[in-house]
Order: sequence, then structure tokens, then C-alpha cells
Amino acid sequence: MSGPDDTSGVATAGDPVDPEGHYLELLEDEAAAEEIGSEVGSAPPRSQWQLFRRRFVRHKLAMFGLVVLIILCLAIFFASLWVPHSPTDQDILAGAQAPNGDHWFGTDNNGRDYFARVIFAGQISLKIGLAVALISTLVGTVSGALAGFFGKWVDQLLMRVTDLFLIVPGIAVLAVGLKFATSDQNPVGRFVRGEGSEPRFGTDSIIIIVLAMLGWMSIARVVRGQILSIKEKEFVEAARAVGASNFRIITRHLLPNCIGPIVVNATLAIAVAIVAESTLSFFGFGVQIPETSWGQMLDDAKANIYFDEHLLYFPGLFILLTVLCVNFVGDGLRDAFDPQSRR
Repeated sequence: MSGPDDTSGVATAGDPVDPEGHYLELLEDEAAAEEIGSEVGSAPPRSQWQLFRRRFVRHKLAMFGLVVLIILCLAIFFASLWVPHSPTDQDILAGAQAPNGDHWFGTDNNGRDYFARVIFAGQISLKIGLAVALISTLVGTVSGALAGFFGKWVDQLLMRVTDLFLIVPGIAVLAVGLKFATSDQNPVGRFVRGEGSEPRFGTDSIIIIVLAMLGWMSIARVVRGQILSIKEKEFVEAARAVGASNFRIITRHLLPNCIGPIVVNATLAIAVAIVAESTLSFFGFGVQIPETSWGQMLDDAKANIYFDEHLLYFPGLFILLTVLCVNFVGDGLRDAFDPQSRR
């Protein structure tokens, strides 16, 4: 039984407090205590950025994925500086060759260096993945924040629109939309194709728009849930009390507290977009010649799968490696933003 002077269960004025007024939990092990900024000893408290960076660096698979992605992006987007062959030079008489010392990935049916084609095709695939993730994240964040903050009819309207997009069969709509946008039999297709010999928009730009319009819903629902959970907190009420506008409350107080889920979902959206584009291109609805992506290379290679299997392996391996590393980074970001993480 505790004596009259026992204050083990009572917070005192000298106890450390976090930004929301909760008393920091005294953890049993010294490593965990160091991670929340109250290490036993005289070390100063760590900032939120330092805690995030520390947790992320401890995630070995995330660090591996990040390093591989950085190397891959640099190699692909600066390919013209170091790739020994041009992806368009042809030697039709030579035909398809297996990997050798001169052509590291062999050549395709037109005698083009396959290593150069895979590297340059990655520019389109990564461009689509990054652009789709950016656009879908912006649309989803804005719609989710408005729905969660204003509630009532705004929430009902935006969430019903979100539900409508969620039940749409994605691949089918993408295929039909791409065919519609590239046909000269309708006003939209004629606008996209333009009047000259060069189309006004490439197929990669159309794919980015269509994928982004069908990929924002999950981020919107996540942001809405986060906003609903924190909009009644004391710091939001304090902002209202001093006369802060709704725009300022959303952008300066609410969205910064949702940055973790937003970043994680944006990272994973890159992988989803790359896989979706590859799927569309494999079925002939995606990137079209003269543009080339990894999915379009798979579509070209499927006719020779039993004779020149290397044409199928290399773009497939690059898709697998990229998506796997993006998922590793996403898992690392999720754990780093999680205050309960003990990595």
C-alpha cells in the first residue's frame, strides 16, 4: 500500500510533457527512453525529424530499397551520359541475340540493344509512377481534408463521389478511356491528337491523367479519417479562438499532423501506378510506339517468349525490383512515422 507521500501514480510539475499535454511514459529500457527524447543521462531531447530519421535508418529493408531506388533513378534519368548504345539503332540482319559482351541484355528482333531499351524505357515508367502518385495525392488530400473538416453535406457529397470511383472497374475503364482519348472519331480524341503530325499529348500523359483520376480515393479516405480524429483537439480549438481562418487551420494545424499517412500512401501509389501501366501496356492499351515503357516491352516480347525469353526477363525484373524497393521504402516510412515503432 502506498504511503501518504507516494506520488508514483501522480504527475508532478517537473515531469516532461509532450506537445499535446500528455506525460511522457517512462520506458523500462534505456534504448526506448533515448528514442522518445528522454535518454537516461544528459543528452538533449531529440526533435521529431531526428526521431523519424533514426527509426527509418534502423529499418534495413527500407534503407536497401532507398539506396537501390536512388541508384536506379540516377542511372535511368541520366542514361544518355553513360549507356554505350542508342536504344533506336537497328541491325535488322543481326536479329535477336542472347546477352553477350557487347550487348549486355542481348538485342531484340530488330537488332536494337536491349540494355539501352530497358534503361530508356524506365524513364517513361518512372515518370508515370511519380506523376500519378503526385496528382492522386494532391487530389486525395484536398478532398479528404475538406470532407473531414467541414463534415455534413460536404462530407456526404465527397464521400459518395469517392465511393462511386471505388466501385469502378479500374482496368476496364482505363482501357476504354485510353482508346477514347486516342481516337479521332470524337472531339476529345481529336483534341488530344492535334492537327499536325505530332499529337498534342503523348499516350504517357493520357495514362497519367486516367490513372491519377482513378487512384486518389484511398488517400482521400485516409486523410478524412485523420482529420476527423484530430479536428476537435485542443490546439485546433485554440486556433479557432484566436480567429484563425478555416484555410489556415487546415493547412497549418491539421494537414501537418497527417503528413505520415499521406507520405506513406503517396510512396505506395508509385508502385501501384507502375504496375497498372505495365498491365495496360502488356494488353496493348498502354504506352504506344514510338514511346516505350517496361510494360510495352513485355507486350512486344510475349510473341517470342519461347524463343527469345531474355526479352521478357529483363523488363520484368526491372518492374519487380522497382516495385519491391518502393514497397520497402513505404514500409520503412510507415514504421518511422509510427510513434509506437521500436525499430
